[in-house]
Amino acid sequence: MFEIGLHNKTKGTLPRVPFARIAHKILGNTYDLSLVFINNTESKKINAQHRNKDYPTNILSFPLSNENGEIFINLQLCKKQCIEFERTYTNFVGFLFIHGLLHLKGYDHGSTMEREEVRYRTKFGI
Repeated sequence: MFEIGLHNKTKGTLPRVPFARIAHKILGNTYDLSLVFINNTESKKINAQHRNKDYPTNILSFPLSNENGEIFINLQLCKKQCIEFERTYTNFVGFLFIHGLLHLKGYDHGSTMEREEVRYRTKFGI
């Protein structure tokens, strides 16, 4: 059975993105997803621990098994970067969420992943 656990570690309000519907469509019926919203400090810490990168990033995806994974979205950085990507804050978070889900599904950066991103962004109006 599909499950999504949402955890907001920030003080802000979460953007209105249909996280569960998008995740269910991309990951299927049996996936167990943990979605955690963090700030720059937490993002930098996780990025350093798991990727040996000493800077915050906007999203981190960690597949734990074929049917279990975690996504961390840095809302603080999203608010800043959405302008650079000419997107609204909510749209940018949705865009990143789809990107992270496709990584959990096993996609690597490239044209195949980009086509899938466009397909899901179109489907969900992102």
